[in-house]
Amino acid sequence: MKNARSATASAAGALLLLAVTSTAGAAGNCDKACLEHIADQYRAAYVRHDPAAVPLAKHLRFSENGVMMQFPDASWDTVTREVGPATTISDVKSGQVGVYTSIMQNDTPGFLAIRLKIEGGRITEIEHMLTTKRNLSSPPTPIGDITTYQPNPLFPPIVPAAQRLPRERLMHHATGYFDTLQNNTGEIRGTCFAPDATRIENGLLFKDIEKGFRRGYYRFNNAVRREHLLVDEERQVVMSRGFIDHKGVLDEYTTTDGEKIHSVFREPQTWAFLEMFKIQGDCIAGVQAVFIQAPYHMESPWKK
Repeated sequence: MKNARSATASAAGALLLLAVTSTAGAAGNCDKACLEHIADQYRAAYVRHDPAAVPLAKHLRFSENGVMMQFPDASWDTVTREVGPATTISDVKSGQVGVYTSIMQNDTPGFLAIRLKIEGGRITEIEHMLTTKRNLSSPPTPIGDITTYQPNPLFPPIVPAAQRLPRERLMHHATGYFDTLQNNTGEIRGTCFAPDATRIENGLLFKDIEKGFRRGYYRFNNAVRREHLLVDEERQVVMSRGFIDHKGVLDEYTTTDGEKIHSVFREPQTWAFLEMFKIQGDCIAGVQAVFIQAPYHMESPWKK
């Protein structure tokens, strides 16, 4: 059963906790290796439906697709396989880890973004954003094929210290991206894009992403509510949570290159997302997002 915990599983969990806290140092705070080791263990335990195999805090908060619930529940009960490959980022200053991967729930493929907060070697917060074709509608939205999905290879490598931007500058670019996406008119606001920058949305690759912004194609985005969750300074990556609100009142509009378009949003609608940005050469080089449809103007359960 879901909540059954054998003596063997408990012993394994205790050994794991000892291992990860020993890497954290005398202060009891996880370093980068410790954080990412716990993230790997979390992914393995998730697929096995074995919460005893990860170090969980006594007071743990868990959400999936914007709903706070008791842990374990939701896809912890239904996941059957991780397809991957997984991309992991981490932020020692905030004690958080982000993971982007793909999974199967029986015969249903999906793309999963995970945020973990770790304190004293134990997981205190778990946030999932899980998209499947059933979670994308109004209007129907493309989703990638997990059998051919490949993550952006720019995200995992550690950037040499001399080439790193400070975390404030990294967040500045993520903010600029959202400012450009909101009420998109063709103006690039507060950021820039590498010539070959790409975006992966729910496993689907989009190239030449700056062109869409400069065309003002996304004018139907009335508001992009956002907050930055973690900054992986070593990898030069920012992970953010947010919501894109569409009032549904825009009918026809003209892009900057003269194309007349009817907005695909015909009623109030919101996308909820977990999104990460790779900064390279002081510009955005890669974007990856997992998003779902949400009730219009939905608020995050993590909102303070």
